[in-house]
Amino acid sequence: MAILLDKPQEVSQDHFLLKIAMKGANFAPGQFINIKTTEGTDPLLRRPFSIFDAEGDIAHIIVRVVGRGTSLISKMEKGEINVLGPLGKGFTLEKNKNLLLVGGGVGNAPLYFLARELKNRGNKLTYIYAAKTKNYIFYEDLYRGLVDEFLLFTDDGSAGTKGVPTEMARDIISGSGFERVYCCGPDPMMEKVVNMASASAAVEVSMENYFGCGVGLCMGCTVDTIHGFKRACMDGPVFNGREVIWSKE
Repeated sequence: MAILLDKPQEVSQDHFLLKIAMKGANFAPGQFINIKTTEGTDPLLRRPFSIFDAEGDIAHIIVRVVGRGTSLISKMEKGEINVLGPLGKGFTLEKNKNLLLVGGGVGNAPLYFLARELKNRGNKLTYIYAAKTKNYIFYEDLYRGLVDEFLLFTDDGSAGTKGVPTEMARDIISGSGFERVYCCGPDPMMEKVVNMASASAAVEVSMENYFGCGVGLCMGCTVDTIHGFKRACMDGPVFNGREVIWSKE
């Protein structure tokens, strides 16, 4: 049984923080949980959310309201909540290395938990945070305080540097000093990061495919890779970015 500990808290425009206690759960950065939005069948499908942070068996998630299902979740009252998880395969946790993290929009959410675990392992961290506008930035101070270098970009220049990081921070992303690059965000952004990253760096991406069931049955979240189609909910959501077939031209 899972318990929503408090009412969802709005942390930026259309973004809400939920704290969910899941007795006996062990969470890893990059994993996700699947939430049932109502007691009935409308909406029918659960909604998946990556884990923003975790304290023992309490998962913190960020919900971006984009439709009816996420709107219902953002208005839930504290108490019992129907959750599956933790699910999926998470990120590789390095030790004592120079690492780059790149997040776009709500794709920044799973990278906070990752950054905290990586910092605890003695890594040097550079973080690139991208958002549409300043209104969509959540917990900027937490990210800044956790990493060694923090770079902020917004599409409209309302905070940080104006522009997208794959254009404005091209030299940083392609730098040869990083031993691994982690990325989560829109597919076009992740594809560019993978292509720009130094050939000497490993690259991991967290795919934001829609997970219908979350347990590999519906096959609705498949990712095309050089090894064939993979289920993002079971084989991922974290993949070797260089093995994903991004564009078919």
